[in-house]
Amino acid sequence: MRIEQLEYVQAVTRFGSLRRAAEELHLSQPALSETLRNLERELGVELLDRRRSGARISGQGRELLPHIAQVLEAVDRLKKAADDQHRVSRMVRVGTVNAATAALVLPTIREFRGAYPETQVEVVEAQQAEIHRALREGSFDLGLVNYLRGDDLTPEFHTTELLSGRPVVCMRPDSPLAQLSAIGVEDLLAEPLIVMRSGYVMHRFVNRLLNGRHPLFSYSTDGAEMGKMMVAQGLGVTVLPDYSIIGDPLVHSDSITWRPLDCRVSEVFLVAQQRKSGVPPFAARALHELLVRRAGALDSTAA
Repeated sequence: MRIEQLEYVQAVTRFGSLRRAAEELHLSQPALSETLRNLERELGVELLDRRRSGARISGQGRELLPHIAQVLEAVDRLKKAADDQHRVSRMVRVGTVNAATAALVLPTIREFRGAYPETQVEVVEAQQAEIHRALREGSFDLGLVNYLRGDDLTPEFHTTELLSGRPVVCMRPDSPLAQLSAIGVEDLLAEPLIVMRSGYVMHRFVNRLLNGRHPLFSYSTDGAEMGKMMVAQGLGVTVLPDYSIIGDPLVHSDSITWRPLDCRVSEVFLVAQQRKSGVPPFAARALHELLVRRAGALDSTAA
């Protein structure tokens, strides 16, 4: 059964005869008649009353008209929903704490742009609490946030782990710390330290690492990207997840480098989160799939 067959039945009913319906549909009368015969055979019902004077909708056909109308209305609703989904999918909004930007996020957006050139991507830097609030309100389609291993995940979101790594110390190549194979807490305390503001996972990690002690001097900033630029300008050192530094253009240009911490540290991981309620727009699902695929490739390369 095809949708146009049901539409043809409605047309014969509306125009009162097979001939007039064929003219309005720009079909030959024999072709229209044969199409409806196929539908009759499938349903086991004579939809048309065929006489020498012409063919009209039959009594049995009229009894089926309400059901035919319901099917066609359902098809119209489906098309409208698909059109709405398509229009909604012209924009996908992502909130991020700016982790793994160079290695994961930007290459994924570039790949997404190539696959869906008409869809805009809006990337907003925010703290984890702000991202969660925007996800709840529906103003973000995806959230990219960090957790420390052992943290409780927010239960109202679908959470997909993308990358896992270790906190490391980011510094300039000409920093005295770059001569060390690993950085201890005492080494950090002797340097100006660039710390993420309260609300970022790495702020909580550094406070736990220093255990109430204070560095020589400290700055507060938002996000890994600003932290790395401050390091490149010689303002100090910072502690970030390794996946936020490895592969960064500032590393390739020898503006920054990194060393592991010489102490037991928690594993940190980057996740993608979406609301559990409702169906995410197509664009958000497509971007999420690309993030997962690229993150898997990065993990394979690291292994």
